[in-house]
Amino acid sequence: MGKKIKIALVLLTIGFIIFVVIATWWIKARLEYASTDAFFIKSDTISNVGFKRVSGKVIQLNFKEGDRVKKGDLLAVIDDSDYRVKAEQLKYEIQSLEQQAKSLDDKSSKTSSDIITSTKMQTDKVAALKYELASSKKSIEEIDILIAQSQKDMERYKVLYEKNAIPKKSYEDIANNLETLKKKRESLQLKIEALGKQIDIAENEKDMIKNNRYIISEISKNKSSIAEKINSLKKQLDDLNNMIEDCKLYAPFDGVVGMKYVDLGTVVSSGNFIYSIVGDKNLYGYVLLEEGKLKGVDVGDKATFIVDAYPKERFEGEVEAIYPASAATYALVPRDISAGEFTKVSQRIPIRIKITGGKLDLLKVGMGGEIKIKR
Repeated sequence: MGKKIKIALVLLTIGFIIFVVIATWWIKARLEYASTDAFFIKSDTISNVGFKRVSGKVIQLNFKEGDRVKKGDLLAVIDDSDYRVKAEQLKYEIQSLEQQAKSLDDKSSKTSSDIITSTKMQTDKVAALKYELASSKKSIEEIDILIAQSQKDMERYKVLYEKNAIPKKSYEDIANNLETLKKKRESLQLKIEALGKQIDIAENEKDMIKNNRYIISEISKNKSSIAEKINSLKKQLDDLNNMIEDCKLYAPFDGVVGMKYVDLGTVVSSGNFIYSIVGDKNLYGYVLLEEGKLKGVDVGDKATFIVDAYPKERFEGEVEAIYPASAATYALVPRDISAGEFTKVSQRIPIRIKITGGKLDLLKVGMGGEIKIKR
């Protein structure tokens, strides 16, 4: 009986010692490390990509889930035939307007040339008429002198004729010469009047030709209007060409196809996701640490973690950033505590972990695991 008691006491002592050791280790670990299983692998380069500004039937899908892609790889293509038809129509409209503009240029040039030529001709005509008018007026002045002289001669010859000092024919010749001079003067006067009217008409015609410059002004206005239309259509064409180019979807960065959202032949709208591309070069750890474990955790603290997929593989890291608010703060629908009725829940603070060691090629975005941060 005494032997059994001794054995029991020994076993109890050993158990107590083991308990103390384990408890001491556990307490030390709790104080030295902040640990949690709310740990995930994330990436700074993960993107759902789709066609921008364009819609249509998907006629080409070049990758499937799990395929590796490089930045600039052609991922998918949608049918761009409708956009190309519109582009051809715009090109035809632009060419037609450009031909109209050229015709207006030719018309403007010809009209300007005609105005210059006609104006010069009328100016020359007016100058010639004025010269002839001046000449006619001078002739009248000369005839007036001759008439005055003839009238004096006729009076003198009349006295001589009445005295029978000269023959009748000499007197009649003087009278006829005076009459001829008067008729010539009347003719020149009529000519002068006619020349004055012709000059007025020519001056009016010259003014009318000058006034025809408004035609050029109207042509210029039409050209400006056509130029604005051409400029607007060219902008539309440039935009359509960009949309045609947007019918091709390219990989934004190196990575792996995480998800293919559509199948060949699917009609998609602008903004619909086609692929999800996951970059595998900018992975980091994302920790949701209970607020009660946050004490003593600082930026730069070392950390070790494992992922559920490879529990025997150990990875290393360090605290890169501690977020300024709890994860619940960033929730789309935060808790309403204004009424004062709520259940106390331990909040979790997001922490970003920079991955510094381990077989990084094993890590995939979305993996979960456990982490220990050395305080």
